[in-house]
Amino acid sequence: MPPRAALVSIGNFDGVHRGHQAVLGELARLARLRELAPVVLTFDPHPLQVLAGVAPGRLCTTARKRELVARVSPEIEVVVRRFDAELAAFSPERFAAEVLAHDLHAAVVQVGENFRFGRERAGDFAALTRLGGELGFETRAHAMCGDGGGAWSSSRVREALADGRVDEACALLGRPHMVSGPVLHGDQRGRTIGFPTCNLGEPVEALPASGVYAVLVDRVHQGQALALAKGVANVGVRPTVAGPGARPTMEAHLFDLSADLYGAELRVHLVARLRPERRFAGLDALKAQIARDAEAARVALATAVPDAGAAGAWW
Repeated sequence: MPPRAALVSIGNFDGVHRGHQAVLGELARLARLRELAPVVLTFDPHPLQVLAGVAPGRLCTTARKRELVARVSPEIEVVVRRFDAELAAFSPERFAAEVLAHDLHAAVVQVGENFRFGRERAGDFAALTRLGGELGFETRAHAMCGDGGGAWSSSRVREALADGRVDEACALLGRPHMVSGPVLHGDQRGRTIGFPTCNLGEPVEALPASGVYAVLVDRVHQGQALALAKGVANVGVRPTVAGPGARPTMEAHLFDLSADLYGAELRVHLVARLRPERRFAGLDALKAQIARDAEAARVALATAVPDAGAAGAWW
């Protein structure tokens, strides 16, 4: 039996924000209507990592991206193509012929209006349409979706996070931004002042601006995320207790939970920024402020409940 013809949407889909969700919903709807296989083609690492040597902070891992795409439509297949120097050197003609027509069996290719592809970004939507006519696939350009602040984009989410505006990031994503990682052994100073914390290993996702945040925490066990606790988290260099040159970290105090979580994989969802990070005169002052932060976080999270549609995880 020949491979099923596909409707292919191309993009990084970093964060799978509300604009992406609209594109994916239309992809699934049109694929059903045309009796095509819905496919998302994305890349890892981010193309800018190869082309410029530095990539923007990631909003989600590839595994999380697959999970979020499946929430929009479980029918969509996510194809992750490794972006390396060889792929970057493909001409527009070679990319269209080998990747889209041969590998993905594209009958329709859907891209953004400003889509560029091929060596030195030489190809645009007009070139893709011309090549599609030669290779046997149609092209569609999807409009940018947005709000009063502009188009929904990964760049807007990153800018909001960099400023600590996690509420705005949540509005753009359709859910709170999530930071994940294993719990590592720290200096255990939190235990000595009555607020033990989970210290996350270096997250791959972008950290928000330094500060204190109300958070919801999942634990990932055997590939499934389950709601664990509400809490309060500090993002930054811990100026009261850390020495100069400390790297930003995330540590979270979980409410009403006493458990050994060393080595556990956690997902920390950033719901509200409570205050900037600052230095205190000593541990007593720090302890008093953490108590106030914890109370403020409890208030901010009072109505939060796990998402029944996400197998009991927070999001």
